[in-house]
Amino acid sequence: MNPPADRRRVTPGIVVRSALFFILYNLAGILHSIFCVLIGPFLPFERRYRFVNLWTVFAMGLLRRLNGVHVHVEGRENLPAGGAVVLSNHQSSWETFFLQILISPQATVLKRELLWLPFFGWGLALLNPIRIDRGKGRAALKAVLSQGADRLGRGIPVVIYPEGSRQSPGTLGHFNHGGALLACRNQVPVVAVVHNSGDCWPARSWLRFPGDIVLRVSPPINTTDKDAKTVTRLAEEWITYHYPGHLNKNTKP
Repeated sequence: MNPPADRRRVTPGIVVRSALFFILYNLAGILHSIFCVLIGPFLPFERRYRFVNLWTVFAMGLLRRLNGVHVHVEGRENLPAGGAVVLSNHQSSWETFFLQILISPQATVLKRELLWLPFFGWGLALLNPIRIDRGKGRAALKAVLSQGADRLGRGIPVVIYPEGSRQSPGTLGHFNHGGALLACRNQVPVVAVVHNSGDCWPARSWLRFPGDIVLRVSPPINTTDKDAKTVTRLAEEWITYHYPGHLNKNTKP
């Protein structure tokens, strides 16, 4: 597996390619978001979703060709085809992009402040995500449960990052129960996703390291006759056991 990003040697080639990725990725995002705002509102939801995510497809292709980041998906047959809750670990922005095209369409739970960002936020708003105010814990949970039930009722999978914030490679944070509670209340399965994206796309850094990102998808976890704590524990245990790399000793299963 790849060494952690903070232990990888930063070569001039990595710096140049990372800077070029940053420029092309943002330039393409700005240009594409303008077309999304002009055209997107007039498209049916699924076509709008695919159109907005053309930029995501471009970014992932650029990352592979320019930065040498290769993605391997295991358990693709377990991806939800309808209403389900996807619980993923969170290491960087990479998974928020890649899962948009791996599970399409979907509704992602995100901070409402992201929708205020120029260009990027404009396109994101067109995807009808689940908006929450993370500063208001109880109100945020109510928003997830109400908006999430609406999306699930329309057969749209809901993607949630139960750790809340991004974790360092090789670590897992505390898993909140909101996503499992949403699944239990609506009697839909939970699918767990685990990856090592931070090895190649470290959080809060513009550097992109060559290597392999492995993303694994669990078989569906049945929520019938289970409570949210049990479902969260089962998802967390699966993610811990199937993490593609070494987990630090202070990471709890």
